[in-house]
Amino acid sequence: MSPLRKVEPGSKDVFRMPEPLPRRWVLGLVAGLAAVAVLAAVAVSALVLHKRETQRRDLFRDAAVIQTVSGFMTRYTSPDPFHANDYANKILAQGTGQFAKLYQDKMNEIVIQVAQAEPTKGSVQAVGIERWNPDGSADVVVAATTNTKMPDGKTVASGSRWVVTTIKEGEQWKISSLLQVI
Repeated sequence: MSPLRKVEPGSKDVFRMPEPLPRRWVLGLVAGLAAVAVLAAVAVSALVLHKRETQRRDLFRDAAVIQTVSGFMTRYTSPDPFHANDYANKILAQGTGQFAKLYQDKMNEIVIQVAQAEPTKGSVQAVGIERWNPDGSADVVVAATTNTKMPDGKTVASGSRWVVTTIKEGEQWKISSLLQVI
């Protein structure tokens, strides 16, 4: 026994349990609200990350399509009469579907026309994706110019507009349709 406290015999106050502290419900409420806020922040962060990654993937896909079509149209509008077979083979290698079939069917005629033509240098002035099709292909609008050097030394420039449909085969984008717009 402590000398400072005197216990009377028969006193029950010494042996009883202390009164329970009042429940602090505010602390539970704050903890619950903090947990909800953390879950909401994680959910919003995941959604923002997903949207950003989707946009990033779409930008890379658009850039790949534009680069493929731009390179193809530069080659297509630059026939080289001194290497007509190589020109035709390179164009055919980038084709697929209907375009490749039509090009293959008319390959001999194309080679003869290219071999008889004057040297031409083509360039793409503008290119843009018109729309994405449900099958994963893209319609791309291209404005190109061609500069043909004539035998008398003059250079003749002409412009053309095209709608090119490209589709991904494996890891490579290929041309499935080529239409000149008048």
